[in-house]
Amino acid sequence: MTEGNFVDYVKIYVSSGKGGKGSTHLHREKFIEKGGPDGGDGGRGGHVYLVGNKSLWTLFHLKFARHVKAGHGGDGGGDRSTGADGEDKFIEVPLGTVVRDKETNEILFEITENGEKRIVAQGGKGGLGNWHFRSSTNQTPRYSQPGLPSEEIDMILELKVLADVGLVGFPNAGKSTLLSVLTSAKPKIADYPFTTLKPNLGIVAYRDFQSFVIADIPGIIEGAAEGKGLGHYFLRHIERNSTLLFLVPVDTPDIKAEYDILVNELKKYNPEMLDKERMLVISKCDMLDDELKAELKIQLDKDFKNIPYLFISSVAQQGLTELKDKLWSMLNEEK
Repeated sequence: MTEGNFVDYVKIYVSSGKGGKGSTHLHREKFIEKGGPDGGDGGRGGHVYLVGNKSLWTLFHLKFARHVKAGHGGDGGGDRSTGADGEDKFIEVPLGTVVRDKETNEILFEITENGEKRIVAQGGKGGLGNWHFRSSTNQTPRYSQPGLPSEEIDMILELKVLADVGLVGFPNAGKSTLLSVLTSAKPKIADYPFTTLKPNLGIVAYRDFQSFVIADIPGIIEGAAEGKGLGHYFLRHIERNSTLLFLVPVDTPDIKAEYDILVNELKKYNPEMLDKERMLVISKCDMLDDELKAELKIQLDKDFKNIPYLFISSVAQQGLTELKDKLWSMLNEEK
């Protein structure tokens, strides 16, 4: 799914270089009649690497890079000269990139650290020259090894955003507004559903110059796990969040029912989602007076016995400090 320059899914074909041929050269020099074999080895074919780069946050730079091919190894020469190694190719990807084999859909590996370097296609080994095959009974071998062939793979790169907290909620729940007041992020905000068409990341500044990362995931609707709406494209991004923040507006007819729908969609997508820390935030609470808030609290205490909840208002800046304190505590508590 793409929007603007955000790309989190690309298909790409990579090919390593094949190894160079070994040489069958026989030494020729003035005054030396029978110099013997001196064929050098072929060079190694180029590898294709994936490299983690913390400065990248999207796969947009690979959107049009359908083919990546490393260089072939050079052939060996006389005087035991080894052929040149093929040029290696390096594909930089953001942290959180998952690599899949397109044919089998098998996950090959994940890139999670800056500078992490993994080979996706290994270059072919260069062939041995005839110098290696000389012996007392075969002093003039006229054969050598060919280089090993290249490796080819059709692969899929999937980006799963790395964030500490993931905002989960229906469209128009106020996720983008909350992100904009907690961080310096400037997500698109409007009063119609599906304003957010791509995940937005923001860094929450906390006490003593500490911080954590929060991600606004596009709105989930009932049936998202089966492909309805836009949220299903981005459910993969929630997999990497250690804490899930469920945002439900206070004017929702049934807060518990809406929360249950969101939890059910995450469960259908990946049951392991339910193992994450969860917190419920009731947004837009500037519309409540103290009496209504007290009545609602009685009901929430019944419905959410094991899930912590908070009342906030992003617009009126109510409850935000308490929210940051609670999130920081959840993120840093010893499991």
